Amino acid sequence: MTVSNITTHTSSPRSTDTLIEPRLILATDLDGTFLAGSSEDRYRLYRLVDQHPEIRLIWITGRGLEAVMPLLTDPSLPRPDYLVCDVGATVVDGKTLQPLQPLQSTIDARWPGDQTVAAVMRRFPELQRQDVPQERRCSYFCDPQTLEPLRSEIEQTAQELGCAVLYSADRYLDILPPKTDKGRTLTALARMLGLPRERVLVAGDTLNDLSMYVAGFRGVCVGESEPALTDATGSLSDVLHAEAPGCGGILQAIGHFKLLAEDDPHLTGMPEPRKGGAELVMVYHRLPYEEVFEDGEVKRRQPRSPNGIIPSLLGFFQGGQKGSWVAWSIDDPRRGPFVTHTEVDARRYPTLTAARVPLSKSEVDIFYKRFSKEAFWPMLHAFWERARFREDDWKVYLKVNRKFAEATAAEAAHGATIWIHDYNLWMVPAYLRELRPDLKIAFFHHTYFPSADVFNVVPWRREIIGSLLCCDYVGFHIPRQVENFVDVVRGAMPVEAVSKENCAPRFLTYGCAVGLDTMTTCLKVGDRKVGLGAHPVGTDLRRIRETLANPEVRNNIFKLRREIGARKLVLSIERLDYTKGTLAKLEAFERLLEAQPQQQGKVTLLMVCVPAAREMTVYRQLQTQIEQAVGRINGRFSRLDWTPVRFFAQALPFEDVVAHYAAAQVMWITPLRDGLNLVAKEFIATQGLEGGNGALVLSEFAGAAAELKGAVLTNPHDQADLTAALDQALSMPEEEATGRMRQLYGIVEYHDIDRWGQEFLAAVAGSDQMLHQNDSTSAAVSKAQTAMPTRSGTAILQEAS
Repeated sequence: MTVSNITTHTSSPRSTDTLIEPRLILATDLDGTFLAGSSEDRYRLYRLVDQHPEIRLIWITGRGLEAVMPLLTDPSLPRPDYLVCDVGATVVDGKTLQPLQPLQSTIDARWPGDQTVAAVMRRFPELQRQDVPQERRCSYFCDPQTLEPLRSEIEQTAQELGCAVLYSADRYLDILPPKTDKGRTLTALARMLGLPRERVLVAGDTLNDLSMYVAGFRGVCVGESEPALTDATGSLSDVLHAEAPGCGGILQAIGHFKLLAEDDPHLTGMPEPRKGGAELVMVYHRLPYEEVFEDGEVKRRQPRSPNGIIPSLLGFFQGGQKGSWVAWSIDDPRRGPFVTHTEVDARRYPTLTAARVPLSKSEVDIFYKRFSKEAFWPMLHAFWERARFREDDWKVYLKVNRKFAEATAAEAAHGATIWIHDYNLWMVPAYLRELRPDLKIAFFHHTYFPSADVFNVVPWRREIIGSLLCCDYVGFHIPRQVENFVDVVRGAMPVEAVSKENCAPRFLTYGCAVGLDTMTTCLKVGDRKVGLGAHPVGTDLRRIRETLANPEVRNNIFKLRREIGARKLVLSIERLDYTKGTLAKLEAFERLLEAQPQQQGKVTLLMVCVPAAREMTVYRQLQTQIEQAVGRINGRFSRLDWTPVRFFAQALPFEDVVAHYAAAQVMWITPLRDGLNLVAKEFIATQGLEGGNGALVLSEFAGAAAELKGAVLTNPHDQADLTAALDQALSMPEEEATGRMRQLYGIVEYHDIDRWGQEFLAAVAGSDQMLHQNDSTSAAVSKAQTAMPTRSGTAILQEAS
């Protein structure tokens, strides 16, 4: 097996079509067993099970099916062929999650019903029912001292119900259908499926698993099992007491019992993934330079995006830190052999390498220009009814994300920090964690993250959330987006909010639509902790300062101001997108000119709308509607010496954008939903550096609204409010405008792009230290719990028999 063909199960379970004659049937408990052990042992066992055509996997657990379902969407785990849940009371197919008949019906027929059992058991108020998902069983907490005098009465009551009692660690008891436990259900399942008993290996670590061993299967008690379990199985010749915990113990047992041949290529052919030397790896969907094909060769040039994040991210490699930038590039045979690695800028970033991921033009068109923009983009911005989800496109998306993960794994040094960017690469963390468990994986979500009722329309939401939870740290722009993410996780799997913090005074709390008062900063899902944080991207003041010092830019500013004259310039710069509220803005401007004729001839709206790529046909109708609205307004109000709306459907060089920032009296930004909006910050930075007093009118649904105190906030869904906010900015007294801009510039100047990156990486490092401390504490608690007194193993062995 090579790194390039490693797969994870993000869309379907393992295929069992080729498993006609299984060589090994692994029936394993989860917590403490299949989900435990060192990261290296988990990687080896999961890949062995995943890749071997003659292995079947059965999860056999005390958890209810509903509590197991989140694990089925963990991309790093092999999907089981069969699931035995509720301590043997629930049996389903691993692919369809449908009950296995007639086995399930046989168990059902023996169960009197949850309500019946619960009603009878209320005669024991000393027992507290566990509030966990479960079926065909009733589980209770019990104090050992309280339980002992009640034991015979409880067993008599269960017998009257026609049920069985299972005790665990003297602290838990289950009322189950009669003749139902892990061992009996596994025996019945093996008989029904015709599985050879001698090829079944059972694995566990607690007394709950004892019935599997006494049922006559070969077994392994993994390292660090409950002492009572090892005592109870000490006399069983077909049970190995492994030294290694979790998956390591299972691997030991496979070798001990010779369940696979010693020269099995799936055992010997699993080399470690290649490692590179990069200490920081930036994983972004675009290269840090633009590629053009001229004169028969690929040439590189500086990125021309007016408000792109790329120049800012490059700044983290100026200090000599060895790094890599992983991004896609089109692999076209007509352009010659594909070059996987190039320098970025040998003078400015001598230790930075661009690792180019080869994608076909078709893959780029589907992965980025079609699927990301037609499925995820509208959903993320709460336009879920526009989303188009295609399974074939999702498979291409997975393929591309896997390529990114493999390239990243090959670049990173041991323990390196990986910084993954945005929704195009949602599935990279899952693949990467599988390939390189040693890495610190951080993810920053640049786009808005919606509430659960919107995000949950995505067919693959559980896979996506499962992948993001493979990160050590996940960052968003503002607290509202963090909490939206937490709500989505909460609806997908059991989760604990480990820590929270107040949002004030850094962010607005109740002052805008995206404000929030508290924010979750750490989640615990299973045995894994994930740090969370709000980090609004800053702007690059150095770049803007250098641009303003350019004599050509100074000349352009002078020309613009002279051209504007006594009129006021309202500036709007945005990409062509239905999320930007462009049509609503034009209609509000038209309302202003209608309601206030005195403004006609005195104000000009300059609208720059950067068009989408030709392949993105979803925006064609919108552009037509915008052009029609501009034509209508100009047709109604134009004069010989004045055109109310000047519309440019093109990208402007950054130098021209900055000149317009400096010359404008009002910046009008009205997205219906936006992750942040860097244009607002660039305008503030320019005005602040120029000593200007321009007014910022900003949608309260833009992420930046939560931090830019001093902006005139507006609701873009309310035409009257849009018009009123623009009128407020146009008529604002100079003293007020100066004070607001001073406040805004103070925020932007302090929280610039450098501080953003430093604080984000510091949060990643701090979260990593906190998680390791928490892990040490958890391990100590777990060890103490394992040492607690339990019932005699002999007594339980007799009950299980």
